[in-house]
Amino acid sequence: MGQVGWRAAMQWALYGPEGFYTRGERPAAHFRTSVHASHRFALALARLIVEVDTALGHPDPFHLVDVGAGCGELLAEILPVTSLAGRLRPIAVEVAPRPEGLSGAIEWRSTPPEEITGLVVANEWLDNVPVDVVELTDEGPRLVVVDPRTGAEIPGPAPSAEDTEWFERWWPLREPGDRAEIGRHRCAAWESVLRRLRGGLALAVDYAHERDHRPPYGTLTGYRDGRCVAPVPDGSCDITAHVALDACAEAGLRGGATGTLLTTQRTALRALGLRGERPALDLARSDPRGYLRALRAAGEDAELIDPSGLGSFGWLVQTVGVDVPAVLRKAQPSA
Repeated sequence: MGQVGWRAAMQWALYGPEGFYTRGERPAAHFRTSVHASHRFALALARLIVEVDTALGHPDPFHLVDVGAGCGELLAEILPVTSLAGRLRPIAVEVAPRPEGLSGAIEWRSTPPEEITGLVVANEWLDNVPVDVVELTDEGPRLVVVDPRTGAEIPGPAPSAEDTEWFERWWPLREPGDRAEIGRHRCAAWESVLRRLRGGLALAVDYAHERDHRPPYGTLTGYRDGRCVAPVPDGSCDITAHVALDACAEAGLRGGATGTLLTTQRTALRALGLRGERPALDLARSDPRGYLRALRAAGEDAELIDPSGLGSFGWLVQTVGVDVPAVLRKAQPSA
């Protein structure tokens, strides 16, 4: 493969025949997500499932769809704490082969169901939907092309009309050298999720930024063995870029969303009961083991809601046919 645009290079490096995800790399071996940080993330989502199930009138089945499921850890952690009286139908969507040892109750497939009633979770999925990169040069905007073997870049052709329309609306370029990561294909991917949702809630959790605070030089990053590395699209590492969740929210409206909330993981998880507060010292005297359990839970909560870490992730909540759950709507932004 010669020099190509970043979107084609990412597609090949992540999802080609020997791509990073296609060959079944275990994400936990390369980067840490909320799912890997603590089972309490699953507990918070279990509370959200109950809210959505009630709003829908307890449908049978209730679909729980994890898009970009990795090795299925999130669904495996939710299953023991959310039965819904046998109505829960967990579905993992992932391009990698089904991992050994995964519960037989979890359906494994490469694409989402055409019709979904329930809850869709996309935890750090959109950041792996490939993007093209455009840079403002003295001759105007130019697509950046890359050598997949080395990661070396050069200016390429002018962007298409569709790409130009997207970045002029969502990621304006102001100075020569400024870059935008064109997220219109991510918007389309998210819109396709909402079009499948017959009723319920779709949740995207990801590294995110807003239109007035886009990073001027982009966010393309590689991960390998738990470390940030150069984003060389040769298939040897994960390649990710932060997500314009505000643009995806508008795409979700086109897909049929009737309710929308954009917030942070810190605000959302605190509303769902993860406070990160140390237990009272009196508990240590009356119930030492209970105190240690509560102390551990507080530490895990603190990592999930850390405003300088996982707590800074964006949460895009969109609903179809039901309101955004009151527990999230009433949550106030927290420092």
